[in-house]
Amino acid sequence: MMLGTGIRLAITALATGLVATMAPAVTQAHGGHPALPDVIQLPDGFRPEGIAIRGRTAYFGSLADGDLYAADLRTGKGKVISEGPGTPSVGLKIDRRGRLFVAGGTAGNARVVDSRTGRVLAGYQFANGASFVNDVVLTRHTAWFTDSQNPVLYGLPLGRHGKLPAQSAVVTLQLSGDYVHGAGFNLNGITTTPDGKALLAVQSSTGLLFRIDPRTGVAKLVDLGGYALTNGDGLLTIGRKLYVVQNQLNKIAVFTLNRGGTAGVGVKTITDPDFDVPTTVARFGAWLYLPNARFSTPPTPQTTYTAVRVSR
Repeated sequence: MMLGTGIRLAITALATGLVATMAPAVTQAHGGHPALPDVIQLPDGFRPEGIAIRGRTAYFGSLADGDLYAADLRTGKGKVISEGPGTPSVGLKIDRRGRLFVAGGTAGNARVVDSRTGRVLAGYQFANGASFVNDVVLTRHTAWFTDSQNPVLYGLPLGRHGKLPAQSAVVTLQLSGDYVHGAGFNLNGITTTPDGKALLAVQSSTGLLFRIDPRTGVAKLVDLGGYALTNGDGLLTIGRKLYVVQNQLNKIAVFTLNRGGTAGVGVKTITDPDFDVPTTVARFGAWLYLPNARFSTPPTPQTTYTAVRVSR
């Protein structure tokens, strides 16, 4: 039987409404993709500090025992991919080969881990006395690590096709110039200048930012217009933007730098009610992710930990 146009339109509208009512609701983000979770739950007692992101996976290091944990940014679900050595995993970065470069904190060392298999590819001892190997940045030819207890940077020179060096090739770069080593936590987060020719590192105890020549170790104070990076921790450069995590202050300070990284102008600060002493920061598209170290909360095996997503 042929139906009139009006009747057919009414039936179509009714069917469409029933389908819409029966279909499960899916939260949508920009571009029509399912929304990313704002908060990622990490294992209880994990004590996260460092974060690195490759593809849609975020990697976290544990201060408790050095475990490395991988979480899917789309679902928030994850698992331990590499058991730690019983000493801390602090700052970490991942290269395009999927290798995680991990700072070893009080152990005075670093290791390189295959993110796919969890296998330790190499280990390096930087210091045998008091030390805290804190954070790492990857440049074209070198992985540079800070030591919050000593006025040096440690470098792992990378060979052809990223070949990892022998222990004997480790560089210990003495710092000089404007840098003054003092009591407490000194150099912490590290990144590169916008032009890639030098390094930037924050001194947590003074709130000062330094531009460091990787050839000589000469450090020059970066002019931030008097802004003090109190409790400065993880650093990230994206183009000419510098993001500085101020952990105990629960905020990120954002600056526009000149290309050489010798000066910067404050742009804004980023805060979020879910921040609970965030430490380091990594980028995924238009977003920043930060692990909550919760340094002001006594750590126990039952203490909960999270990572937070914010707009950059």
